[in-house]
Amino acid sequence: MIPEFMVRALLASVTISVLLGLLSPIINMKGLAFLTHALFHSLLFGAVLGMILGLVLGNLSLVMIVATLVTLVIVLTIAELERFGFSSDSAVGIVASFVAGLTVLGFGILYKVMANRPYFPLTENVVSYLTGELFLITRENLLALTGFGFLILLVLLLFYRDFLYISFDIEGVESYGGRSRFYLVLLYVLVGLMGSLIVQSVGLVTLQVVAVLPGAIGVMLSEDLRRIVLTSLLVTLTVQLSSVVVAYFTAIPPSGIATILLGAIYGALLVRK
Repeated sequence: MIPEFMVRALLASVTISVLLGLLSPIINMKGLAFLTHALFHSLLFGAVLGMILGLVLGNLSLVMIVATLVTLVIVLTIAELERFGFSSDSAVGIVASFVAGLTVLGFGILYKVMANRPYFPLTENVVSYLTGELFLITRENLLALTGFGFLILLVLLLFYRDFLYISFDIEGVESYGGRSRFYLVLLYVLVGLMGSLIVQSVGLVTLQVVAVLPGAIGVMLSEDLRRIVLTSLLVTLTVQLSSVVVAYFTAIPPSGIATILLGAIYGALLVRK
């Protein structure tokens, strides 16, 4: 009989795979791979700030709420900088470097707050946040992941064609009276929400890899949009489920296995070319 924690991990992997599989091609075609780098810094800074507030207020459930809010503010700032004429990479680089400095400062404040509070397992919390804790996901976590994931999926499907349009020709969308600004901001918000939703499951360290490589693999294998999206979905689903099964028998974090598998697939395709 399959253990309950294994069932929860598999169900969570399916939800994560659908979200990443659909978003990854857009991230690649729009050239937003560097945005996931800013997402890394945003979520880490948000988590540190959430830990500080959680310890001060005695409510550690604030960690993910604060991380999500911080991430949304940062991705919206990047979108606003792009509106003022900065390129996507320049906007991300400016914001990410600033947030990285705030993260270091946040850790310094966190250590001081911890000194005046009861024992807080900082190392364990940070490590689980970085590597993911898919096997420790609870029923409540799974329900939240599935529920919010379904809402993100609905919005993503509703505007998917528009996201593809702005990925290829945002000026053309503007010239035809399209709401390119709205679509761009919405896309950035969805990427931020997706990251904050799945980070505790896939891990912050591997988030950038699993968000970028499936779409990159799809782009390498085909030039047809439908095949690219389908390939991204199948690769993500196969890798996520396989990593959970392998992790169950090897006691290795599934996020690390998923990263290795995706890297191996992408590397093999590069060698073949």
